[in-house]
Amino acid sequence: MRRVLQPWRRRGQHRLHAGAARARRGGLVTPDGVVLLGCQRSGTTALAHALAEAFAEANGTFVVNGKLPYLLHRWLTRRDLEDRHLRVDEILHALDRRPPGGPGAARWRSAVEMVLRELAADVAEGVAGTDPIALGRRILRDAHKDVSVWGDKYNEYLLHLEHLDSLLPEARYVMLVRHPTDVARSMLAWTGDRPWRPTTEAAALAKWETWNRRWLDHAGSLDPARWIVIEYDALCRGEETARLEEFTGVPLWEHLRALRPPREPDRDLPLPPSVLTTWSQLLDHARPSTLPGDLT
Repeated sequence: MRRVLQPWRRRGQHRLHAGAARARRGGLVTPDGVVLLGCQRSGTTALAHALAEAFAEANGTFVVNGKLPYLLHRWLTRRDLEDRHLRVDEILHALDRRPPGGPGAARWRSAVEMVLRELAADVAEGVAGTDPIALGRRILRDAHKDVSVWGDKYNEYLLHLEHLDSLLPEARYVMLVRHPTDVARSMLAWTGDRPWRPTTEAAALAKWETWNRRWLDHAGSLDPARWIVIEYDALCRGEETARLEEFTGVPLWEHLRALRPPREPDRDLPLPPSVLTTWSQLLDHARPSTLPGDLT
């Protein structure tokens, strides 16, 4: 009798891509890591936890909401360095207020603190220079020097792409996109302490558009080999696993198979023309020749 394979086992589940094999052997994919980007409520947290498990098996670390580059943007300035004061307390407090997730997060947090404390002494002695970008690069690379591959997810990275790219000039970006109606309704249903959550559909759609336009405006300045755009529903259907595995260099089949598409979405919310245009352009970035442009 013919054996029927599940969707996640088709297209070579047991065949590791060259990049994935390198990661499993401990080969460094990039010193600047893999950064997961995406607007809030786009599925980034679910994908980030799957990546965290996969990176851990590949002798690496992927932190969920690590946000260290974001904090360096706020708390590492030229004036700080001229004043010989690296703001270690502020950075560590921000990391601990909402601790990063993932199986390697505690070890990562310890490594970050060790690096910050060592460099704070250099800053106080005046031997670390006054270039915040150069010191930020050193902090990030030293914090990850003992892992084979590393990555991070934080939604607010979308708001500081130029600075992020200056800190991580060799980073590889995974941009996760989701239909604007689904995101807007998920934002409105969000519970918990979310003071920045929109309270109307119009505001939620506007926020979705603004954040995703940040990616579209910046992507043209990047080498296309450094980024991919993944559509959330396609990811949940298992259609993007092979491409994402090839891009990250980490085996992902077993970790992504738990993702499931949400229930059939109700997309009757009228979308403004500018939102439709943004969604269409994101789909062009994702899979220009195969992804249907369902804009309704």
